[in-house]
Amino acid sequence: MTTATEARARSGRLMLNKVPEVTVWFWVIKVLCTTVGESFADWINMKLGVGLVNTAWIFTAVFVVVLVVQLRLKRYVPFPYWLTVVVVSVTGTLYTDILTDQLNVPLWISSAVFSVLLAAVFGVWWARERTLSIHSVTTLPRESFYWLAVLVTFALGTATGDWTLELTGWSPGVSVLLPLGLIAAITALWKFGANPVLSFWLAYILTRPLGANIGDWLASPKVAQPGEPTGLDLGTFTTSLIFLGLILATVVYLTVTRSDVTETHEATHAAHTTGDPRKERVALAGFGLLAVATAGLLVWAHGRPHVGPAPEEDNTSAVQLAPGQAVKKFPPAKVAALKTLASTSLKDARSGNETGAHAAAQKLRDLWDADQASLQPLDNTGWTSIDAQMDKMLKTFGIDHSNPPMSPAQQEKELNTLLTDMG
Repeated sequence: MTTATEARARSGRLMLNKVPEVTVWFWVIKVLCTTVGESFADWINMKLGVGLVNTAWIFTAVFVVVLVVQLRLKRYVPFPYWLTVVVVSVTGTLYTDILTDQLNVPLWISSAVFSVLLAAVFGVWWARERTLSIHSVTTLPRESFYWLAVLVTFALGTATGDWTLELTGWSPGVSVLLPLGLIAAITALWKFGANPVLSFWLAYILTRPLGANIGDWLASPKVAQPGEPTGLDLGTFTTSLIFLGLILATVVYLTVTRSDVTETHEATHAAHTTGDPRKERVALAGFGLLAVATAGLLVWAHGRPHVGPAPEEDNTSAVQLAPGQAVKKFPPAKVAALKTLASTSLKDARSGNETGAHAAAQKLRDLWDADQASLQPLDNTGWTSIDAQMDKMLKTFGIDHSNPPMSPAQQEKELNTLLTDMG
């Protein structure tokens, strides 16, 4: 006589467990992967000028490739598994960023949508397999559900983490403390007797904002404009290299020792004891209290005076330059590329193509931000002048600003001024 779960498992390709044992190494490398995913995506998007949407397409393609490789394996192998985690961390983050930066979806809506989506994934997974445990990822369907859940957790972690920063105005260094404290509390409840599956997935979601805040803290400049993040000024590229090196060293160690292989771990450690239903109910109430306390903390922090983004009215440059003077020292090819995008946005705004005008303005913003490192040192005064007008133009589209898009006439006015400033 077999259970329904066993029957389903036998209907698929039975494998050794495809997920590593949850040891301290699991959480260390998970945070490392999350951090490098955040900083590496920022480097490709901003420093190389690839753009947000193109970066998302690139990583989606890479994700499909590495996932196919991972799914074809019959057991857990450290390198392909953690490579998939790195790529999926970037991909899930980019999807949330597109919703926020490209489609202007408020972060609270993104958080709610991804929460519902994750609940749906878990619901279907449970209905089919009768388990959400990562200790039983031994068939292709279960592994497919696992990676889908991981992808959504990264998108959800990105949305909730960014929403927290938006509500509180905390710096990356301070923001690290909230997910770190929540993970510590979840660990304490798990030690007490909380459901291990629920504890695992809650902690898994929280490692995303934890790793991202660590990455932002390391990469952000030591001195910045009011409301902008500050940190250790390592830069996104250096941060990525450091954490890639740490990941590689950890993966080599795990490959050699096999200490995180489930079968090896079970052979050298005592078996898990059966959970106590009473303790699980008490711990569940503890999770509820933790959620209420967290919400209360965020409400309190949101109501406290804090430095938000620099006042939008103060973005106008104090230096008035003649048409074309601000970009005189910039490479003509870069100026031409900026003018082309501005002209495209202006043309679409005049013709009533709101979507096209917004998309071109977004691409113009991305290109301008990507070129900052090379243009600003050439002429800081000129760069500041164009940046101020660029910000005024972006405000009319509601890009990087909380206001809704303004009228096409206002958009055309600021785009014309920007084109005049660029000569």
